[in-house]
Amino acid sequence: MAVDRGRYTCLVDGTEITAMKARELGRQSVVIGDRVAMVGDIAGNPGALARIVRVEPRTSVLRRTADDADPVERVIVANADQLVIVTALANPEPRPRLIDRCLVAAYDAGLRPLLCLTKADLASADSLLEIYAPLGLDYVVTQRGHDLGPLREQLTDRVSVLVGHSGVGKSTLVNALAPQAKRVTGQVNPVTGRGRHISSSAVALELPGGGWVIDTPGLRSFGLAHIDLGRVIQAFPDLEAGTENCPRSCSHDEPECALDAWVAEGHADPARLVSLRRLLAARTVVD
Repeated sequence: MAVDRGRYTCLVDGTEITAMKARELGRQSVVIGDRVAMVGDIAGNPGALARIVRVEPRTSVLRRTADDADPVERVIVANADQLVIVTALANPEPRPRLIDRCLVAAYDAGLRPLLCLTKADLASADSLLEIYAPLGLDYVVTQRGHDLGPLREQLTDRVSVLVGHSGVGKSTLVNALAPQAKRVTGQVNPVTGRGRHISSSAVALELPGGGWVIDTPGLRSFGLAHIDLGRVIQAFPDLEAGTENCPRSCSHDEPECALDAWVAEGHADPARLVSLRRLLAARTVVD
């Protein structure tokens, strides 16, 4: 549920247990969302410290790199099934390129993406939703003080990871969804238009209606050096069939790509191809 300076908070039959990683695990990482095997005192007694001796196979892995030149990938969360991309409509202004990068990471990890647009009392969501309409993304639009019922419905019985810039309202949402969270919230710098990092570590929180949310620290960048762009096309089944005649190692955004002819013949919506290529470009274009 949480990691803090080499100490891991784990949940066993409703009881929170503090544990450390066993030496035999070596450099193997243990991250939020992992299912693990432990030995030692797992009764939750004060001052007790169990040992994590095994990490069970993961069903999904959300990863990022520090930047696009960094070959070292970092696992953010394991065993999630939904990536909630939280974006403010104003204060700070939305950054579609970061949204695109998060979508690429979601598709690569096999996670269902959900677009969560906050601060709708400050700006309309129409123009941003228009950009992503061809992708057919599920989305919710929220504003402070209003009912979060539509968002709760999307989170119920799922393990959802919340990502987004500092200042977009992630921690405010988490506090409303899981009152036990007590996550610290911050303000947006009026000069830079950017939020200040408040949450310094990820934490998993159980939702009253079923499911879990994993709040992550605010992002300034989302490196995609680890991504195999060939996997992104799998999120576009209506286009994937048109790649059969592509040259070997086709990046799907080059002149010889067979997708142009596929779309021209009416097999798919041209807007879908534009969206695919925008996402593919996200790996090499930094906002």
